[in-house]
Amino acid sequence: MMAVDYAKARRLLARRDPVLRDLMRAHGPCGLGARQHTDPFKALIRAIISQQLSTKAAATIAARFEALFDAFPTPSQVVAVPDERLRGVGLSSQKVGYLRDLSRRIEEGLLPMEALDRMDDEAVVERLTQVKGIGRWTAEMFLMFRLQRPDVLPVGDLGIVKAVQRAYKLRKAPTADRLTRIGEAWRPYRSVACWYLWASLNNAPTKD
Repeated sequence: MMAVDYAKARRLLARRDPVLRDLMRAHGPCGLGARQHTDPFKALIRAIISQQLSTKAAATIAARFEALFDAFPTPSQVVAVPDERLRGVGLSSQKVGYLRDLSRRIEEGLLPMEALDRMDDEAVVERLTQVKGIGRWTAEMFLMFRLQRPDVLPVGDLGIVKAVQRAYKLRKAPTADRLTRIGEAWRPYRSVACWYLWASLNNAPTKD
């Protein structure tokens, strides 16, 4: 995929949406481009580990998980570790099952990680959400922050919903349909718009 031209994205969004123009003036350059790519398997492992946990707790368990191996494990190495050792680092039985399902799918070629960057957004979401424990929100965050896709609008993200309600002075929280309609003006840079909406809350993406 081609690199995103964030300066061009800012110019287009500022022209089309005065609310976003003001947010961009307040928060400066878009931080999406500053994020480094990580190994996609590692990103998904960490996403599963972090579900329903505080940032601190997730980091502690992730560090213990990685300490089981000499380097970050391959899918086959995860599959080979007994359940009790995985639970011993603080993972629930459910999350152990999720990590195994992810690793087995990669091993068996059902989730071709090296091909994800060449797939369109919906194809990536479809593949990822076949993995136990990975829902649409996680897949969308993967698209935005790991694959650097510029045009993702996670309408189920509570942070985005809250930010749009506040920034656009709406009486009620926008429905997914209304959020989608508002976001039409942001194409093909809806990911960039979302970064500024999150920034307006001084908040991280929030799972529903």
